[in-house]
Amino acid sequence: MRHDGRVPDSGFLEADPDLLIDFRNVSLRRDGRTLVGPVDWAVELDERWVIIGPNGAGKTSLLKIAAAAEHPSSGTAFVLGEQLGRVDVTELRSRIGLSSAALAQRVPDNELVRDLVVSAGYSVLGRWREQYEDLDYRRAIDMLESLGAEHLADRTYGTLSEGERKRVLIARALMTDPELLLLDEPAAGLDLGGREELVARLADLAADPDAPALVLVTHHVEEVPPGFSHCLLLSEGQVVASGLLPDVLTAENLSAAFGQRIALDVVDGRYFARRVRTRAAHRRRP
Repeated sequence: MRHDGRVPDSGFLEADPDLLIDFRNVSLRRDGRTLVGPVDWAVELDERWVIIGPNGAGKTSLLKIAAAAEHPSSGTAFVLGEQLGRVDVTELRSRIGLSSAALAQRVPDNELVRDLVVSAGYSVLGRWREQYEDLDYRRAIDMLESLGAEHLADRTYGTLSEGERKRVLIARALMTDPELLLLDEPAAGLDLGGREELVARLADLAADPDAPALVLVTHHVEEVPPGFSHCLLLSEGQVVASGLLPDVLTAENLSAAFGQRIALDVVDGRYFARRVRTRAAHRRRP
């Protein structure tokens, strides 16, 4: 870690100005059970991270802390230079873009897509009496266009396919020009075509130098878009490996994280994993 961990006279730990996420020995516990941690993790301005691991690895729990939706049970968490527990999280959350399944479940089916996106600037779901200006709507359409979803602007959310919903929610997360964009399993539930469309859009976003720092949570290496730079690999709440994507996302590390022999192929910047079948699995009856 680049910080020295010293505590100044005020009693506050010092934030590293170069880091958007700076977790120091962070853990999250619920009902006496450790969901994730202890974790040391640091994300810089221009980095694109993927958090990967099996079910129950602690991926979403860690992302909730990064989204200022949870406070760590122990350790110190800095997000956008602010220490959780010593900052107004309402203001902090306005600087973070988040797309998650929990958010998707709260969207009214009759909400117009353009209103869903534009309302992000007012931190509301479901338009009521808010008045939006033409400038707000133009930005909303721009965000939809960046995800290939501008043609959905006048549709209602309930009529969208799962893939369309995922892209619309990411457009909403980008609406406030966040400093940090967090995506919790954005390809979950998509068919092959929907997944590939989303991965391509996220690859474009990762390549955009003006895009915010990105953190994407997934179970599947096939969902890692080209252009992502770093990886945090978790298993049972613990860090298996962390660092540059090619160094972390290896067959050896995946085998350790998932508890079985995994083979890994890389084709045109995309990752593909499969279980290595043992000889017994191929054995035939005489």
